[in-house]
Amino acid sequence: MATRDDTQEDQFRALVVATILDQNPELALDLLCEHYRVDRPALAVGVVRGRSKGVLAVYTHSRREILASSRESLYDPFTILHEFYHHLRYHGTKHRGTEKHADRFAGTYILAYNAAAKRALAGRREESRKPDS
Repeated sequence: MATRDDTQEDQFRALVVATILDQNPELALDLLCEHYRVDRPALAVGVVRGRSKGVLAVYTHSRREILASSRESLYDPFTILHEFYHHLRYHGTKHRGTEKHADRFAGTYILAYNAAAKRALAGRREESRKPDS
């Protein structure tokens, strides 16, 4: 059974994904940074020579910046959350995360969003089945 904290965390995760899908990744980063109590990384479209071939985005610790390869990538929740994980996991000059963990981190947010959307859809279906008063 989910606890209140789990439910609140899932609601937060769903909100972050919805905010990115609503084409407001800057606000999503603000929410994430407040939640995790870290400084906000910059967000831009661009490439990093030698690190950007075939990827949707990269996190550059030296510039504390998430660089998306295209404007469309800015609105991809998985991509933004994956790169934000890398921002979270930098300590000093060392990166203490892996691609697998970044994928898992992003995946938890996507799953929470999908579950919230499924609940909302089920609620709408239930409402439409009720007889009119």
